[in-house]
Amino acid sequence: MRYRKLGRTGFHFSEMGYGAWGIGGTQWLGGDDRESLLSLRHAIELGLNFIDTALAYGDGHSEQLVGEVVRDAGHKIYVASKVPPKNQLWPARPGVPISEVFPYDYVMASTELSLKNLGIETIDVQQLHVWNPEWIARDEWKRALEDIKRSGKAQAVGISINDHQPDTALEIIETGLIDTVQVIYNVFDQTPQANLFPLAVKRDIGVIARCPLDEGALTGKIDQYTQFEPTDFRAGYFKGDRKKQVAEKVAAIQHDLHIQNGTMPEVALRFCLSAPAVSTVIPGMRTRANVDFNCSIPGKGPLPDKVLTILAKHAWEHNFYDD
Repeated sequence: MRYRKLGRTGFHFSEMGYGAWGIGGTQWLGGDDRESLLSLRHAIELGLNFIDTALAYGDGHSEQLVGEVVRDAGHKIYVASKVPPKNQLWPARPGVPISEVFPYDYVMASTELSLKNLGIETIDVQQLHVWNPEWIARDEWKRALEDIKRSGKAQAVGISINDHQPDTALEIIETGLIDTVQVIYNVFDQTPQANLFPLAVKRDIGVIARCPLDEGALTGKIDQYTQFEPTDFRAGYFKGDRKKQVAEKVAAIQHDLHIQNGTMPEVALRFCLSAPAVSTVIPGMRTRANVDFNCSIPGKGPLPDKVLTILAKHAWEHNFYDD
């Protein structure tokens, strides 16, 4: 395992972090708590020291599992969580006031509930789970994030940027009031490279790269015949002809790189870690086999420049989160 500095926080996160959405048990189906706990513990054994969860993941169930493992670890494991939007709308909608999404008292109460679920005294990084730049001048989020840090309920604060909208975080970074941003970054969505990453480096902001495999699209395992349970998140994400689109896009990448199917996840994860601005990447990994594979990636180093040049041509503007 290798480690990187999380911006100005002073924390050093493992390059491979653990994305704990999939262990919440409600949107990603097919997992079980016993296997999730085993995978979390095994990841820690392999040197992983950062887990990203959220109050909304299984209504706190993910936090409870993460907390159990962190408390038993015997050494420091960094934890990030998130305050869900009060109106339960992901992403944040234009024109909706912050009073309906992140009123001060609600942010503080949500943070307290996350601490209770986790069973710990402080959250290392507390994040707002959506962001709308229309709120930039409002006092609610500023006061809440300042008081969360001042009270010790969290050591650092940040935002999880709306899906495929990295530039919506530029203005809040310039305020100096947040320490981290969490953003979609993968072979298909390379847009953070243009403006977000240079500003994050300039302002010493930690970058948590999420969705490195585009919800499974970049594993090379999804084709037009793949089936998901109707209530599984992926059934909606890959609805219609989207599975066929994904298979064709991935096949084109494999053709240009002259690689076989099983190599695609490695390429996708190393792509994210090839960006110096990225502090850590957080794929889901609910099985021991996935943990072994993902935690081996940092040791392989960044991709060669010639590979990155080829991958730049495979950026794909799409938003499967938008119904």
